[in-house]
Amino acid sequence: MSACARPFVNETRAACALALLTALAVVVPADVGGQEYRPVSDARLENPEPGNWLSYRGNHAGWGYSPLDQVDVSNVADLRPVWTFSTGSGGGHESPPIVNDGVMFITTPGNQVLALDARAGDLLWLYQHELPDDLVAYHDTNRGVALYGDKVYTATLDARVVALDAATGEVVWDRSVAENSSGYYMTLAPLAARGRIMVGVSGGELGIRGFVVALDSETGDEIWRTHTVPAPGEPGNDTWPGESWRTGGAAVWLTGHFDPELGLTYWGTGNPGPWIGDQRPGDNLYTNSVIALDVESGDLVAYHQYHWNGSWDWDEVSTPLLMDVERDGRTFRALVHPGRNGYLWLLERTEDAIRFVDAQPFVHQDVFTNLDPETGRPTYDESKKPGTGRPASFCPSLWGGKDWPPAAYNPMTGLVYIPANENLCGTIVGEEVEYRPGASYTGADSEMNVRPGADHIGELQAWDMNSGQEVWTQEFASHNWGPVLTTGGGLVFMGGTHDRYFRAFDARTGEVLWQHRTNSGIIGVPSTFEIDGVQYVAIQSGWGVDARSMGRRIDSDRGSRTFVPEGGVLWVFAVDRERGGNE
Repeated sequence: MSACARPFVNETRAACALALLTALAVVVPADVGGQEYRPVSDARLENPEPGNWLSYRGNHAGWGYSPLDQVDVSNVADLRPVWTFSTGSGGGHESPPIVNDGVMFITTPGNQVLALDARAGDLLWLYQHELPDDLVAYHDTNRGVALYGDKVYTATLDARVVALDAATGEVVWDRSVAENSSGYYMTLAPLAARGRIMVGVSGGELGIRGFVVALDSETGDEIWRTHTVPAPGEPGNDTWPGESWRTGGAAVWLTGHFDPELGLTYWGTGNPGPWIGDQRPGDNLYTNSVIALDVESGDLVAYHQYHWNGSWDWDEVSTPLLMDVERDGRTFRALVHPGRNGYLWLLERTEDAIRFVDAQPFVHQDVFTNLDPETGRPTYDESKKPGTGRPASFCPSLWGGKDWPPAAYNPMTGLVYIPANENLCGTIVGEEVEYRPGASYTGADSEMNVRPGADHIGELQAWDMNSGQEVWTQEFASHNWGPVLTTGGGLVFMGGTHDRYFRAFDARTGEVLWQHRTNSGIIGVPSTFEIDGVQYVAIQSGWGVDARSMGRRIDSDRGSRTFVPEGGVLWVFAVDRERGGNE
């Protein structure tokens, strides 16, 4: 079977962009202003230059923030496209444009990596990973690369990590981290720190046992591996009955964050397997949690579980933002997590613990009846908890108040910006399921509905974490799958709605200051960078994956039909100076 016709477990789409290529890179001679490629060091990742965007969220703390301020509230209305690049791929384009001194790296569905001249959009090189014909993967997407030293690192759908020469795209090493035939695959951007390339695995609906693994950046050799479901003899195994830990889920499919002072990396974990809690009684550690791992050894130092014995498919894989928060006259290192379960969590991180501080709903949530004031452990309304053969309806929906699209933090405004979905609820009923490697292991049937009388679904919310108050909200008729970027120019950028608009908001008030319609819906992560004194804003447009699936369910519930064109295009914007932009 050709690569273009390759089947996926959940959905089929064409992922063979530009041409049917082999696993070797197609190399175009690179000449980026006559400069050699500058290696990316730990020092640069820990204190990134304002003009570059060197990692998934711009810094190790996960802020999604750039101090660049040439584009600001006074001139953003003059933002115009300066170049575009068609990726040749369909499906959901979710990766950010990563930029190092004028060299841009993006990924697309089907594990394609492209290096581009960020000034003009010229292709420098392209790598197409060769995927097996019997690939097992529920989500054909990729969330970007990591840069470290003179290499570019990408994680693949067949559970491999590949190191590429940043200047040429040639393969330096290629390592398998798990067996794809058993349901393991990867969609995340790796995390690079202290000579380690760290990745986690997808497959929470396929009966995997989740883990984070660290590979040597130079050789690809495994340094450590930490499972997110403990085996017998490991702390937390007693929260799993019998042999259920072997297929317990707890996938880790979003990039972790890193605190270089504490030497700890933080990762979010997903749902247990199967979905329904009465089939595996107990808390089921460390599912639906944030875990802190020692970057040197991989030791699990601390954790906080947002909800126990998960039965709603509320993955909590979004890594919390690392920031300082002041409460009651005390400033502390915080973890801020807008949860899929619909609560906004404030935690304190230390060298050996994660402590609960506060949590409150940011969308309508009817499952939790209260939280323990010391631990944050929720108590449930049991009528809202699905069981085997026992349906239950609940809010928010299985996609949660916020799914994977990352929130952002702006230290100038002091606000956290959350892409949310309100007024969506659902019903799940459990069914008996038998584990078979590489096959669905949810053991559940689900439906989704819009709350009666709802006048909107998508939201962009701004929260002051010092006061614990919501400051403003923008509402959208469409559902929202838009990752957030915020800048020193007092702006917030986000796509995410099915009307195909990329928008800029006033970071202090939420007012829409600019919008530009693109070729498709936007679920990509925006970034911004500077070359030769000019600030650019970049985003990949390309609808698909869960945004598409949620839209279909909304249409089914409402009896409507919404068409969103698909196909990947990279858009790069700058202020039109002839129209009054700042010098």
